[in-house]
Amino acid sequence: SGCGKSTLLRLIAGLEPISDGDLAFDGTRMNDLAPSRRGIAMVFQSYALYPHMKIYDNMAFGMTLAKSDPGEIRRRVQKAAEMLQIDHLLDRLPKQLSGGQRQRVAIGRAIVRDPRVFLFDEPLSNLDAALRVQTRLEIAKLHHEMDNVTMIYVTHDQVEAMT
Repeated sequence: SGCGKSTLLRLIAGLEPISDGDLAFDGTRMNDLAPSRRGIAMVFQSYALYPHMKIYDNMAFGMTLAKSDPGEIRRRVQKAAEMLQIDHLLDRLPKQLSGGQRQRVAIGRAIVRDPRVFLFDEPLSNLDAALRVQTRLEIAKLHHEMDNVTMIYVTHDQVEAMT
């Protein structure tokens, strides 16, 4: 705790300025590139879902804001929802979901963006022990399925870190 894990993620994401050195993705310097242009998706400890929006709209929000093609939005949301086994929940509101389901929606929202890099900042700390194990396995499975994507995961939990 207090060793700079979350700060490192914020530097990578471009949410805080890098005071010295270079950050590069595939040999391209990122230091001065706006956060929105870095191809990064973050998943936080807090789900940060819009309570008045259905799950589909929460997952599609970033692409809708970017005025992406509606067909492409539908395709990506459906694919991510199926991957995370929440496709049957797309018409519900966040308050109708369990904590684990809400966290999967937050992960799905990140997947839909099709990022080059995923940044996970303590994504399981709000979940109970059993759900933590299950969601940790789902994230590991996701990592194997998305082999062209980098995932950086920070946690203070030693068991979580070793798995």
